[in-house]
Amino acid sequence: MKFLRMAAFAAAIAGALTTSAGVGSVSADPSVVLGAGSGIVFDNNSGCSLTAIGHDNAGRLVGLTAGHCASTGAKVGAEQALHAGVIGTVAFSDDGDYLDFAVLQLDASKVVPTRTIGQTTVAGLGPAPAPGSTVCSDGRTSGRSCGVVWGELEGNSINQYCSQPGDSGGPVVVGDQLVGMNQGRLTGLGPVDFDVPCTNGANPIHSPAYFQPIQVILDVVNRAGGVGAGFQPI
Repeated sequence: MKFLRMAAFAAAIAGALTTSAGVGSVSADPSVVLGAGSGIVFDNNSGCSLTAIGHDNAGRLVGLTAGHCASTGAKVGAEQALHAGVIGTVAFSDDGDYLDFAVLQLDASKVVPTRTIGQTTVAGLGPAPAPGSTVCSDGRTSGRSCGVVWGELEGNSINQYCSQPGDSGGPVVVGDQLVGMNQGRLTGLGPVDFDVPCTNGANPIHSPAYFQPIQVILDVVNRAGGVGAGFQPI
């Protein structure tokens, strides 16, 4: 089912390119509502979750997601509105080789940004939570789930919310403050294997998940300049 949805997006992209080349009729592009936790798809047939949406210091409409989802230059679509075709591009991706983040430049003529999707609202940016804190994440696969922060491992915050394939890039929040970007779950530590997949957000028995603090990512984006620098959620 997921592959078919991605294939549908690839077909939508082909249609958009055909129209831009002057073949076929031109119709008005529908608006797409996007916010933290929305499902997004790419023309490499992958699907992930949006961390947050907002504006950079140049006034561009931008979004954030995990870097392993797609490479720089990839086209972006909205999973729940594939008929809208291409709604943006990946302006930068570290391909998961550094902090595992990507910056999306979104088409403001197609995308309607919102602070709230489902149970998750992002109204500002917060610091990395301390061990013992409770954080919540929201993703296209698992929906919303919450868990305690255990501590830090190699710069990542380890915690017990649910993370499944497709949840990568989802927001990690404390209240309505964005504190991190979900990037996956631990499957082992050194020679020790403890890969227990999460079944749903209500089941706490699974391998820990991990996220990168959002301020760490944004510090790098700000130093680099360009698309995404000065990002603030709407």
